[in-house]
Amino acid sequence: MGKLYINETKKKGFIEPEVYGHFSEHLGRGIYEGIYVGENSDIPNVNGMRMDVVEALKELRVPVLRWPGGCFADEYHWKDGIGPREGRKKMVNTHWGGVIEDNSFGTHEFMELCRQIGCKTYINGNLGSGTVQEMSEWIEYMTSDESSPMAELRKENGREEPWTVDYFGIGNESWGCGGNMTPEYYANEYRRYQTFIRNYNPEKPIKKICCGANVDDYHWTGGVLATAYDHAQWAHGFMDGLSLHYYVHPDGWERKGSATDFDEEAWYRTLHKALFMDTLITRHGKLMDQYDPEKKVGMIVDEWGTWFTCEPGTNPGFLYQQNTLRDALAAGITLNIFNKHCDRIKMANLAQMVNVLQAVILTEGGKMIKTPTYHVLHMYRHHQGARLLSSELSQVSEIGIADWRVPKVTESVSVDEEEIMTITLNNLSATEKESMEVFFAEKGYAVIEAKIVTNKDMRAYNTFEDTKNVVEAEFTDYKITNDNLLITMPPLSVIEIRISK
Repeated sequence: MGKLYINETKKKGFIEPEVYGHFSEHLGRGIYEGIYVGENSDIPNVNGMRMDVVEALKELRVPVLRWPGGCFADEYHWKDGIGPREGRKKMVNTHWGGVIEDNSFGTHEFMELCRQIGCKTYINGNLGSGTVQEMSEWIEYMTSDESSPMAELRKENGREEPWTVDYFGIGNESWGCGGNMTPEYYANEYRRYQTFIRNYNPEKPIKKICCGANVDDYHWTGGVLATAYDHAQWAHGFMDGLSLHYYVHPDGWERKGSATDFDEEAWYRTLHKALFMDTLITRHGKLMDQYDPEKKVGMIVDEWGTWFTCEPGTNPGFLYQQNTLRDALAAGITLNIFNKHCDRIKMANLAQMVNVLQAVILTEGGKMIKTPTYHVLHMYRHHQGARLLSSELSQVSEIGIADWRVPKVTESVSVDEEEIMTITLNNLSATEKESMEVFFAEKGYAVIEAKIVTNKDMRAYNTFEDTKNVVEAEFTDYKITNDNLLITMPPLSVIEIRISK
């Protein structure tokens, strides 16, 4: 029997709500059809945004949304996406399928989407093919309340009041699709571009995100920080976050592997690679500590998730994939890791929100389904804005096949302002249940909610014909004995238990 020791008297840090953020790029059916259908669509919408999708996202308490990319960000010119839609400039989306982008979803539409969801805004600027002037004018257009040229242009386009831009990324993947730069070259460009990200409203300062590494490229992290640190204004407002991108490819970058047709070894290989997120955060975090020991600069994991071979018969440039119970476990593992590193992780953005990669929602015409990953994020929403508690697992064995060994259980624990404790547990075993005894520093607790996402088939997923094959359900296999909590976790499961006195 495994043991989980929780010291609820020791609060270790604050879990920023933005850790549960999302990402939506101009990619395949992620925005068009998935989120935005236009005001004249037969699909019920409000100002062009699908009502069913928006309502589902509101249930997740989506805290922040990143847009317009991704690789698309560094070929996106914002002025093409404003003004009357019939007059907007079309372009070829060279990164994702070579399709025509008509720019009918632009700045105004993104801000409207965030208003409907009720989330913060994270916009990625074009450093790769854009100019300092273009980026500076976009900030002016969105946030200035003065009688300036760009503010007047915004008003001409129907928006009198300025918007709030909460986060702004200076370039995306500048080591690759964003310009193939060296870390030193990018860091100097960052220093230049960020200078012109003006705070037109000092009461709502824009947090600036610097382009960080791809996976374990510690050379990039060290090079960027060394060059950027050599700056007289290395302080709050110069750099608020450094990004990190990591996707799980169970069969490697070239093959990736099927989203739905996999065996037990591929199950453990995927989860083993999901656990690598902990190593990445630790090692990149140590490099950041050399320059920022007080952790004022957040690590921003603004692209993470599983990435498999796209579904047969779909456009390979659209990155459409199904979402199984395996994705649910990968999400549970990763979110527990983020919670445990809340001293450094200040935002994370699952890639991507609808119809792309590890999506929480899939659509087909007027139909919509919530994926297994959706239901995990819905359970984990209680961690948002809560305090991480000290917790430690003991007597938990390793399981797996060959080199792909993983701990049988992962967990994290937090407490909210109402002193309700949230425990999230994952049983990574494909075949074995796990008994877990939970010990508390204090006594007298009662379970007020218990949920589970599981299925007997590791390959189970939801379809438009069977939308409830893998869903969040009531969990009952627990009891409180001698003020301890005894839990029996079935295999292939993600569990949330909320307790209070």
